[in-house]
Amino acid sequence: ANTLFKIWIKYKPRLPEWYYNEKLLKVGDSLAQIKEYKLALLQCYGRYLQQFISVNTDDIIDDVHRFKSTFFPNGFRDKSAALTFHALQERSVCIYQMVCSSDRNLQNQESLQTCFNVLSSLRLTMQVALPQESLCWLIYNGTIHIYTICRHLMMLGHSAKVLEYLLWASICMESSIPLLSVHYLTWRATLYTAVSQCYFDCQASIHGEIFARRGLIKIDELKQLANINSSLENSETEKIFREATLKMSVMIFKRAVYESRRKPKSYFRPKLRVSLKETQNLPWPRTTTERLLTEMFDSAAAQFLAILEALSDSSRRVLHPAPPVPDEVEIHDVISELFFAGLEILSGNSLKKQKECCIFVITAGEKGVSGDAAVKFIKLAFTYEEWDVFDSAIEFVVNFLQAQDDPTWKKAEMELKLLTLMQPLLFPRKFKHGFSISENNTKEARMPHGSEKKKTFRSECCSSSLKHGEPSHDLIILATTVFSCVSPSKQNIQPDKEILVDVIMFLWQKCKTGLQQIQMSGSDYLKYIHKYKAYQWVHVLWIINEVIQKSSIADINVIMLAEVTLCLTTILENVADS
Repeated sequence: ANTLFKIWIKYKPRLPEWYYNEKLLKVGDSLAQIKEYKLALLQCYGRYLQQFISVNTDDIIDDVHRFKSTFFPNGFRDKSAALTFHALQERSVCIYQMVCSSDRNLQNQESLQTCFNVLSSLRLTMQVALPQESLCWLIYNGTIHIYTICRHLMMLGHSAKVLEYLLWASICMESSIPLLSVHYLTWRATLYTAVSQCYFDCQASIHGEIFARRGLIKIDELKQLANINSSLENSETEKIFREATLKMSVMIFKRAVYESRRKPKSYFRPKLRVSLKETQNLPWPRTTTERLLTEMFDSAAAQFLAILEALSDSSRRVLHPAPPVPDEVEIHDVISELFFAGLEILSGNSLKKQKECCIFVITAGEKGVSGDAAVKFIKLAFTYEEWDVFDSAIEFVVNFLQAQDDPTWKKAEMELKLLTLMQPLLFPRKFKHGFSISENNTKEARMPHGSEKKKTFRSECCSSSLKHGEPSHDLIILATTVFSCVSPSKQNIQPDKEILVDVIMFLWQKCKTGLQQIQMSGSDYLKYIHKYKAYQWVHVLWIINEVIQKSSIADINVIMLAEVTLCLTTILENVADS
């Protein structure tokens, strides 16, 4: 920082102002690319903006007129206007990235407020730049920054607060003539999808569907315009329109599949309903849900995507399984039919070796189902307590994952191992009932809860020296497995943090009971520990502490870290004194 400061001070009087400012921002861009956000903010973007204002820029984000008069005293046709817009936008991005580096989960209220201030600043900058057609690049970049921040906040449960910013980004894409071209349609559809998802997160599904239908109209308008301007059909253009239409159709299906089946409360419901197991050997489509899927989507990949989106619920956590809400017979039927259809598609399609962060990479017309989509389907089956589907699908998907050489698939394999080990601990059952997967269809299968294949998968991470007679055997297997998942050799492929946190919380709650018995044994710690084999609880406690330290869970739950550390320290000290 000092070196850069000296360089700017040394060369500023020797260089033309326009050249100096241009290089100043280019250096800032380079620093931001290598994630040196603080240095870029203070020594580049901040330094450039000091020529306009000496007070905090955040103080004027609510005043458009003051904003214009402060940063654009010579109007927007001035040669330096584009540089100023760029500096303002990148300054906001750097502030957001600095907040994330220190408080990724935005647990501090100040961090959360800073993110919303950044969104307001980006919106104001875009509002001022929007009438200038030559600044369409700034509008486009602004929508990307807003989307990135909003998706982060949506994951943390702030969908209601970010909705207005996503709406603004969508309207900006529609208001800038250069951005209305087919080239930007994929991104515009992504913004439409995010807005609809926000509505669904806010339990306003009807508005989510309305906005998705509005998006379809906009896409159709652009398609008609494109057909007028070009008589030749372009395969790439057709693909863009198909993908955009698919995204909107999926959001429409997300509500339509449930609402089409709802009945008035006074409606008489027959007690006898057709069992899915009786229809599993019938030709597709077999149920009302499958018929709707066939009507709206023309490929298995698109149908599977629609199923995943219809089942997705941002309020659910994977390891907190619960029945569907609301508790309506029709809703339960639809969810069961969705899983029934998903399992049929999964068993009839080869998994694609496709690893992407966004589920919408599956395009219309493709026959396969991505590995990520299959893993997500299994997680959804777990969280909805659809054990038949879970038990059947997991063996099929695990076989696929274990056959892959790419280490990036190991993360998904770890997560499924943890789910498999958590299942009997959360819901101990003597038998499991499932749909066993055959080549062309699914058939009912009845097997012991610990089938050979599942036993093998469950025991891969645990020591064979553990005896079944020892207490807390399943807990130790789970603890040993989660410990292996955060080993130094697997730093880059650790399980999803949400799953990791829930597993550790579960182990800690179970561990407390056993530890209380040790602590109540008085001063004779060693005698009690060896007599009742309570050393296993100490082992589990040590594993919990190690996993917390190695996986940065402490950033999420500091209190749990303090409790675990204090408890472990107390036990070890008492054992040493015994």
